[in-house]
Amino acid sequence: MEAINQTIQTMNKLGSLHTPFFFIVDFEHENPLCIPLKNLDSNEIAFNFNGFKNVEKLSGFNSAPLAFNFNPVTYEEFNRAFDIVYNEIHQGNSYLLNLTFRSEIESNFSLEEIIERAKAKYKIWWKNKFISFSPETFIQINNNTMHSFPMKGTRVMNSDSDKELLLNDHKESAEHVTIVDLIRNDMSILGKKVEVTKFKYLDTLETHKGKLLQMSSQISTPMEDNWHKSIGSIIFSMLPAGSISGAPKKKTIEIIKAAEQRPRGFYTGVAGIYDGKNFDSCVLIRYIEKDSRGKLYFRSGGGITHLSNPESEYQEVLNKIYVPVY
Repeated sequence: MEAINQTIQTMNKLGSLHTPFFFIVDFEHENPLCIPLKNLDSNEIAFNFNGFKNVEKLSGFNSAPLAFNFNPVTYEEFNRAFDIVYNEIHQGNSYLLNLTFRSEIESNFSLEEIIERAKAKYKIWWKNKFISFSPETFIQINNNTMHSFPMKGTRVMNSDSDKELLLNDHKESAEHVTIVDLIRNDMSILGKKVEVTKFKYLDTLETHKGKLLQMSSQISTPMEDNWHKSIGSIIFSMLPAGSISGAPKKKTIEIIKAAEQRPRGFYTGVAGIYDGKNFDSCVLIRYIEKDSRGKLYFRSGGGITHLSNPESEYQEVLNKIYVPVY
């Protein structure tokens, strides 16, 4: 907790001075980091957030065709965790929980080469730790307005009709509404007037396997002019991100720990950039980590509700194992 408080204070101080900084925090809130951008070593941590980046290239461009194979979590292992979560939901202890797993992968590309060629809104590389090519914005603050873009709802796109099928899917829509409501409530503590300014819009993600549809909404609220001096307090009051935890947050996180039985680390954490005027951040999903032996693992998951069935939820975990290299 001391490390978190120190990080919040550092962010608040740098914000009050309008000093650009980079910050990152893991899901468990054990390893937060905040550092002025001028002190960030791009040989250790590199990022590209919507075109704002601290390095031009991480590696030489690998023009070879991507080879990408994975050994997914077994259905038996998935079902064991699913049963724990489903029972808790039926007991009324949670009504939406994001359940995640890791799957071993192999590729002819290094992490540096994958992130170099990946096409994503948010790209981050931490030497010998992980890469993330996330499509999900967490919080943006610009022109004294805070925006959040919760992403919940996924479908493989084989034809244009899949767009309507996702938008009208009862289970996916119920998940989405739950998370939008959760984030709206989180933001209402910070802003005077919280509005859902864009509801259930779709993004099409290109992957090495084909197209994937993701459903998001936009929630906005005006901020006081002096929000900069409280930026750390503001961001940490919203953590963990609702889309990758669930509702209600506190009890759901306890269930996640019991079901997953493995720390997430920086996966589903948050990383952000403050440029002295505006703030942009992402949820660390679409994530590949390297362990101490050099093995690579892809982390993926999905939302579980009382409407869930294990077969389709298992398939969603597999669908999200991709790289946006094409």
